[in-house]
Amino acid sequence: MKAVVVHEHGDVDKLVFEERPDPEPRPDEVLVRVRATAMNHLDTWVRRGVPGHAYPLPMIPGCDVAGEVVGRGELVADSVADGARVAVSPGLSCMRCPACLSGRDQLCRKYGILGETRDGGYAELVAVPAANLLPMPDGMSFEDAASVPLVFLTAWHMLVDRAALRPGETVLVHAAGSGVGSAAIQIARLWGARVIATAGSDAKLAKARELGADETINYTETDFAKEVKRLTDRRGVEVVFEHTGSATFPGSMKSLAWAGRLVTCGATSGHEATVDLRAVFFKSISILGSTMGSKGEMHEIWKHVGAGRLRPVIDRVMPLEQVREAHRHMAERAQFGKIVLTP
Repeated sequence: MKAVVVHEHGDVDKLVFEERPDPEPRPDEVLVRVRATAMNHLDTWVRRGVPGHAYPLPMIPGCDVAGEVVGRGELVADSVADGARVAVSPGLSCMRCPACLSGRDQLCRKYGILGETRDGGYAELVAVPAANLLPMPDGMSFEDAASVPLVFLTAWHMLVDRAALRPGETVLVHAAGSGVGSAAIQIARLWGARVIATAGSDAKLAKARELGADETINYTETDFAKEVKRLTDRRGVEVVFEHTGSATFPGSMKSLAWAGRLVTCGATSGHEATVDLRAVFFKSISILGSTMGSKGEMHEIWKHVGAGRLRPVIDRVMPLEQVREAHRHMAERAQFGKIVLTP
């Protein structure tokens, strides 16, 4: 098969298009012919490398996959038919430990992500556990299906599980143009919250309002923390959806109301942040970390997507052969929503 492989970390030239052996599914796995794979910032980290973390190179990136079942291991039930149209839940775990068996598989000590800890979707074929399959609703395109799993699972777990969002609360969502930001806006509105969204251009803010944001802030022109206070009559927001890191963290802390919750899943602008502990204890603030979510949550999300209550947002679809250009485009932060690659 043809695949994009990272043999060593570096710039986009380290994304090598080459022939690879077809993957062999294990007894509890299926073989999927990839029709679409959506990009995430995780793909760029696999390519660039992260100090102090060792990726098992060579690696085929790509954690969001949609395609057709074309083979299965001997332990996979006959109900998984050849030709079935599926998306793939990207979280990988042992399915045997107490965390997995209690429905918290994202806390498994052996947890990994497709395209990060084993070969992913930048290829014509990928082998995945049958337990990770998400049957595609009739009429859903492969591009849409591939654009859902990682970002919606991440945003759902952050808002619904970790921050325990309640109807009537106000949420500040950073980087509305990102995949996880566009998902967070929709989930917060589904949960009955008021949404204040930030982005770096008026065009992105207009699209954020189309997704359901009640108020928007251009952070390149306005001090977003001061604007949040103005929009909330100086009260602040109950929840900050934080995933950019150093550039926004101080303002995010200032934007919180008393007993507010800041939930974070990333640090794309830098991982170092300074916190005034007096504000944390005096205002009873909670700082919550979050990574991915459970398979059970993914199935709950999938029902909302199938019903049209949540929808993927796609910026552009590109052939897999243009993967280097796609990585450059993501680095420019010019997109609104997902970049999808098609083999």
